[in-house]
Amino acid sequence: MFRSIRSRITITFVILIIITMLGLGIFISQHSRREYLQHQQSELAIAARMISDAILPGLQGNADPQSLDAQAKYYASLLDMRVTIIASSGEVLGDSEGNAAQMENHNDRPEIVQALAQGQGNSTRFSDTLGVSMLYLAMAVPSNEEPLGVVRVALPLQKLESDIYRMQQTILLATLIAAALATFLAAFIAERTAHPLKELTKAVEEIATGKFKTGFVASSLIASTHDEIGKLAQVFNQMAAHLNTQINALESERVKTTAVLQEMSDGVFIIDAEGKICLLNLAAERIFAISSDTALGVSFAEVVRYHQLIELWQHCKDTGEAQSAAVEIPDKPLYLLVIAAPLGKVAPGNILLLIQNLTRLRQTERTRRDFISNISHELRTPLASLKALTETLQEGAMNDPTAAHRFLQRMEKEVDALSLMVSELLELSRIESGQVPLNYKATSPHDLIAQAVERLRLQAERAGLTINIDCPIGLPNIQADASRLEQVLVNLIHNAIKFTPAGGGISVKAQPGENEHKLGTVQFSVQDTGIGIPANELPRIFERFYKTDRSRSGGGTGLGLAIARHMVEAHGGKIWAESQEGQGSTFYFCIPMAQ
Repeated sequence: MFRSIRSRITITFVILIIITMLGLGIFISQHSRREYLQHQQSELAIAARMISDAILPGLQGNADPQSLDAQAKYYASLLDMRVTIIASSGEVLGDSEGNAAQMENHNDRPEIVQALAQGQGNSTRFSDTLGVSMLYLAMAVPSNEEPLGVVRVALPLQKLESDIYRMQQTILLATLIAAALATFLAAFIAERTAHPLKELTKAVEEIATGKFKTGFVASSLIASTHDEIGKLAQVFNQMAAHLNTQINALESERVKTTAVLQEMSDGVFIIDAEGKICLLNLAAERIFAISSDTALGVSFAEVVRYHQLIELWQHCKDTGEAQSAAVEIPDKPLYLLVIAAPLGKVAPGNILLLIQNLTRLRQTERTRRDFISNISHELRTPLASLKALTETLQEGAMNDPTAAHRFLQRMEKEVDALSLMVSELLELSRIESGQVPLNYKATSPHDLIAQAVERLRLQAERAGLTINIDCPIGLPNIQADASRLEQVLVNLIHNAIKFTPAGGGISVKAQPGENEHKLGTVQFSVQDTGIGIPANELPRIFERFYKTDRSRSGGGTGLGLAIARHMVEAHGGKIWAESQEGQGSTFYFCIPMAQ
């Protein structure tokens, strides 16, 4: 209701004065009315007593009613009031304003009843005879035993009401004048009081808008008075200067802390006592694929949704001691080292979570182990074969020309396999290190597919397979090294021939990339009707030396798909596979179109 000190002072003063004047007016009106009525009642009592003494002989001698009616009219004209003479039975014997004979019995009138019982009665009520409000006073005419009758005198209240109305108008006018003066005075006082507060508010608003951070001090807030507000202004200036220094120092520290926090490779969460996230850095956003805009102020359990992390935080909160654990999240996949530590006195109830993402390190370690295991396995077979053939020759097979020639041919085959493996390893190493030069030029997808299929068509026919090409003639050219991409297609088609039973088919296609991630590319695919790849092995088929259980007996080095993946990625493309066991496989890769 009161939004400013000025309005608060002004309205309060005005309301107080109006209420006071109105209360005073009502009191004076009621008091004046009461005093007036008492004065009139006194006058009426004197008149009634005088008339009572005058008509007493007539009532004692059973005077004629006409004589009493004449007396009532006489005294009424003399005293300028209504006079009524009433018998003790209530019968009207005379009345100055009406025909007494036609008037009803008055024994039920309150002033008559009171007069007969107590000697005198009065009332203020509406007169049915005259049609106006009247002030009545009745006095019993005394006798030795019971009253002989009652004399009632009355005055109309019109004059009283008129006087009271004029007095109320005077009080109302005085109230309005006083309220206007009070409003002006209150507004003047409020303005003088609120002006320095306005200046103070303006200074605070400027600080809130950021000027405080640029060294703003409320220099414009000069204390013009020596009262409490003036002292407040002086203290505020001192506080502003001190806070400015403090905030500049804190801002500098905050910038440094934020820079360090955001550049950290480890994820950081700060969780308050209610389990809500107070702070997180960019590394935490990347690890859990979340945004600080939606995560801040939200429950940690709702944002992360991994029970291992939630249990670690809860345990740290319950015990008040630092906790650490290695957490593996298979569905991401993620391998994390999580450290939870209470912030203690710095921020009571808050928990710091430091999350180190060891996923890449673990993948590298697993790849290294797999590489050593795979290359050991691949080398062991030909070396063991060479060892056996050599020992057989040394034990006497050299003396048998036919056997010796056959063993030498097998040794040559094993050496060729080893040479191929070493050659492919060197090629893969050169591709991964970026040492393979690529001769980019606009290349027709149709020509690329046709050349790769032509190289392997005879081999497919010998295996009892058919190869189909599905490639529109008007397909846009791609920016590629034709010989390298042809080798990728050859590797994929060769694998399809190797793992497709006789009577099956292979389809080689090219078409424009369809979804938003492949726009501006040409998508190649090699589809077969072979044995397929198990779903649990599909994510690893592009790793070096990786072979599915069904392909281990089929020879090969296990490097063809790894070379194909690196070569496609060197062209800025992407390669992937889809398969169902027993229903064949489809290998896809997409290459950017030529500009």
